[in-house]
Amino acid sequence: MTLINTSGGPFDAVLCDLDNVIRFYDLTRLARLERLAGLAEGTTTRVAYAPETDLPLLLGKIGKEEWVETIVRGLAGEVSEPQARELGTALAEAPFRADDEVVTMLRRIRQHMPLVLVTNATLELESDLASLGLSDLAHHVVSSARVGVAKPDREIYEIAAGRAQTAVERCLFVDDRLENIEAAVALGMTGVHYREPEDLRKVLALALVG
Repeated sequence: MTLINTSGGPFDAVLCDLDNVIRFYDLTRLARLERLAGLAEGTTTRVAYAPETDLPLLLGKIGKEEWVETIVRGLAGEVSEPQARELGTALAEAPFRADDEVVTMLRRIRQHMPLVLVTNATLELESDLASLGLSDLAHHVVSSARVGVAKPDREIYEIAAGRAQTAVERCLFVDDRLENIEAAVALGMTGVHYREPEDLRKVLALALVG
């Protein structure tokens, strides 16, 4: 666990990322399609998650269908158009699951303090959470697609702290991306670089004890 800028006292709110902390995607089918197309594994995600392709989706300016078309254009010259569309669709429609261990820990902490999900997400986030049975997991959800600003922009952290009705320096921020943590820490939050459930278990225990 990497704990950054801790005050040594209890935290008054937990702000938590969604993807790669709570939600995980299964990209097995995409990897198989890339092999069949003669592409290196990860080629599609490299194109799809490039800022110029991904950011309009995360800011709610386009939907997934438009995102797939952008991926198709990004893969032009590497595979045929039908193959590119199949790859883009496989990514956009990849199945996902929630980590039950993490969900259990977060449900416990929300009994003691505000819990806010802070996520770079699409306009489908609400339906995604419902499909996972997590619509009631957090007290509030701050989605980049709804607020029009994405991590690591400082505004999304300020919005989240406001929803928690907690001063930024009393917020614990959990994310799998170091750049997002660094942005939160720069505002005075305590940051936890998440890599495995034990990272979260340790810091939430600290919050409860404090």
